Amino acid sequence: MIRRAGRVVWGAAALVLVAGCSSGGGTEPPAGTSSPAVSSPAVTSPSGSGSSAASPAGPAVRVAGTLTGDLRSPWGLAALPSGDLLVSSRDERTITRVDAETGRKTLVGEVPGVVPRGEGGLMGLAWRDGRLYAYLTAEADNRIVRMRYGGGDGDRLGPPEAVLTGIPKGTVHNGGRIAFGPDGMLYAGTGERGETGLAQSVESLGGKILRMTPEGKPAPGNPFPGSVVYSYGHRNVQGLAWDADGRLWAAEFGQNTWDELNLIEPGRNYGWPKAEGRAGVSGFVDPVAQWRTSEASPSGIAYAEGAIWMAGLRGERLWRVPLSGAERSGDPQAFLVEEHGRLRTVLAAGDGRLWLTTSETDTRGTPEAGDDKILRLEVR
Repeated sequence: MIRRAGRVVWGAAALVLVAGCSSGGGTEPPAGTSSPAVSSPAVTSPSGSGSSAASPAGPAVRVAGTLTGDLRSPWGLAALPSGDLLVSSRDERTITRVDAETGRKTLVGEVPGVVPRGEGGLMGLAWRDGRLYAYLTAEADNRIVRMRYGGGDGDRLGPPEAVLTGIPKGTVHNGGRIAFGPDGMLYAGTGERGETGLAQSVESLGGKILRMTPEGKPAPGNPFPGSVVYSYGHRNVQGLAWDADGRLWAAEFGQNTWDELNLIEPGRNYGWPKAEGRAGVSGFVDPVAQWRTSEASPSGIAYAEGAIWMAGLRGERLWRVPLSGAERSGDPQAFLVEEHGRLRTVLAAGDGRLWLTTSETDTRGTPEAGDDKILRLEVR
């Protein structure tokens, strides 16, 4: 693939798409440029009953600039109350603070006990009440820890305190995204480490979405008494976001056929490994949208301006999925197609703005000078 310079893609694309992991070379488009919409070659309706393309009169995404660059294997991204950002390096095990106005980078610290390997390392971040939460791969497991961090200039990380341990680890399918929900509970997306049977066992923490108190205890109202398991039957959950009505959405890597965007309900079974994509099987929840794996490999997601925004790794594009309540209100649209390489994390910044990280230095990309970056996006 070639990263095309000097254009921002906006408009229609596929409803059913593909995901994966590679990228090419090029330069960042200058701020303020835009171009006509492009459509994906694979378009199907959720029911598989035909194809359609959205109108090019839809919203546009503008790359307003690069906040910062020269990041190494950036993965998690969290906003502080000041608006500044914290970004994790999966492979270097470090947390860096990025000034949201100037892009100035300050090393906050290295997280002890992280054992990077394959898709594992220092991954998702969440900040709450003077503590930084991190999902990481340790020697024996994946786990969630928290560290005191006040969020002021010059503050350093405190020692990690285990919140939840025993999440299965592997070279692949480690999950890694964490986020606080509107209910104040901590949620985590996990993977089944390539051992597919774990996804269907509610006794395992692998292949799940987990819900817990900030201390790591089962949250009140969880569907399985005494358990942090919230939903199951997942292959590798990498994105978590809540819409304006407080509904939880999750992006999930498929295997060879379909990547998924799911509306998550407590206690429900999302089918893996017995189903991938829309199976129409009783007892399994079908995704709200699905993509062939070459056009997505979804990682982080965010909710903004009435839509879910989904970063694509192998797909090298940003997907917009418009919502109306619990349903899609239109076909997904692709933006920034192959312009910035692999895209890992998207974070809503308010007022029609998004932060977006690239992921060219994660061993599967083709890094260029300045990679990896945090991009400023504007939605209009």
